[in-house]
Amino acid sequence: MCGIVGYVGHRDALSVVLEALRRLEYRGYDSAGVALADGNGGLLVQRKAGRLANLESAIAESGESFAATTGMGHTRWATHGAPTDRNAHPHQDATGKVAVVHNGIIENFAVLRAELESAGVEFASDTDSEVAVHLVSRQFESGDTAGDFVASVQSVVRRLEGHFTLVFSHADDPGTIVAARRSTPLVVGIGDGEMFLGSDVAAFIEYTRDAVELGQDQVVVITADGYRITDFEGNDDTGNARVFTIDWDLSAAEKGGYEYFMLKEIAEQPAAVSDTLLGHFDLDRIVLDEQRLSDQELRDIDKVFVVACGTAFHSGLLAKYAIEHWTRLPVEIELASEFRYRDPVLDRSTLVVAISQSGETADTLEAVRHAKEQKAKVLAVCNTNGSQIPRECDAVLYTRAGPEIGVAATKTFLAQVTANYIVGLALAQARGTKYPDEVAREYHELEAMPELIERVISQMDPVADLARQYAQSSSILFLGAMSATRWRSKARSSSRNWPICTPRASRPASSSTAPSR
Repeated sequence: MCGIVGYVGHRDALSVVLEALRRLEYRGYDSAGVALADGNGGLLVQRKAGRLANLESAIAESGESFAATTGMGHTRWATHGAPTDRNAHPHQDATGKVAVVHNGIIENFAVLRAELESAGVEFASDTDSEVAVHLVSRQFESGDTAGDFVASVQSVVRRLEGHFTLVFSHADDPGTIVAARRSTPLVVGIGDGEMFLGSDVAAFIEYTRDAVELGQDQVVVITADGYRITDFEGNDDTGNARVFTIDWDLSAAEKGGYEYFMLKEIAEQPAAVSDTLLGHFDLDRIVLDEQRLSDQELRDIDKVFVVACGTAFHSGLLAKYAIEHWTRLPVEIELASEFRYRDPVLDRSTLVVAISQSGETADTLEAVRHAKEQKAKVLAVCNTNGSQIPRECDAVLYTRAGPEIGVAATKTFLAQVTANYIVGLALAQARGTKYPDEVAREYHELEAMPELIERVISQMDPVADLARQYAQSSSILFLGAMSATRWRSKARSSSRNWPICTPRASRPASSSTAPSR
């Protein structure tokens, strides 16, 4: 999962880009690089395998001033080509005037590379990314869009297959950056006399909270004065851009005095649940953040699919218990990566609940599109305002957990569980399977969760003692029944590959099937 940043404005671009890359380090990487337009017809490029510190050392040792107000940067996870200096981004064309950074995979790169090599182009890396910069350079120099850099980018991205974000800079136009996006995230940050690009908003949250999520198959041109958006064909689409305000600030992306992000995020769990609940019960009714479905359409639902990946999938396992219990509707839980290949039976009376922290999970997004093609209704549970999945769904419920930097999901998982319960109550309300006072009672029980979570967190010291006591154990059995089995599945996924034991004893006939609290 590569990290991409871009900047055009009045600040020192190198400082902005390096700090942005530091904020994206949580995504993981094996190399890093920067490209800055020096304003004198040249690009200052440095790239290095290994940690960001290696790149900073290389810049310091180069003797170059790297003085510029336009720049872009990249952190790479290797896909095509080993994690070496030569394969690190940015990549340049033969003239050294065009540079590109890339996230994703260009699936037809082998054909394009062969075409370029037959035309005499020499490659300096083993990556799929490099074909893009050579194609744009040739298109700009001698193609049917010669002299028009933006049109040259638009022409090239129409030829590319796969999923990608590409960001280009040209030495002869030092105040402009051009980017294209298909199926991988790219966000535009709107500043005062400056503009930003980022794989996510953490890249520029220090400078602005106003942003635009670039849509599918769109190109954006940024200058210090603003932005312009087109589709891949060049048709202007700026007027349809949706500006949103980021609902967290810089402090949320920092450790805040904790030794690790994960410790901070564990401590933030009560607030994440409380904020997710906020504003969803008004005038004795459950309300979603966005709803383009009528109550009648919700009443017509006769089955529910929950699709998700990773931790979101575990939260979906709990959603099954809640929705079935409160609505008496059958619920199937599916890994999003398998959903469209399994050919599930979907129709206008099917509701698909798509859960994604980022709102950009590729498999979940494809599952949403498959469901829409089959005329099913789709509801998103998502943590990222302005992301792609909510925009393609009929209804949305946002978790308000803020950024999660730690690898193991903590607060986002509990926020998703909370949101899933709200979805279940909203369906029960619309279908009339719960009386209004019952819905209110269940919701108010959810409102007690933050205090209960806080009580558990206050017992961290004895928990840490237990963890140290059993850390070297060769095996641990996680015991649970009913919905508790879903919690212990999540517990195992966050720890070692320890075995799980589900009790086989029958429940008493009078036991409740209500979701555990």
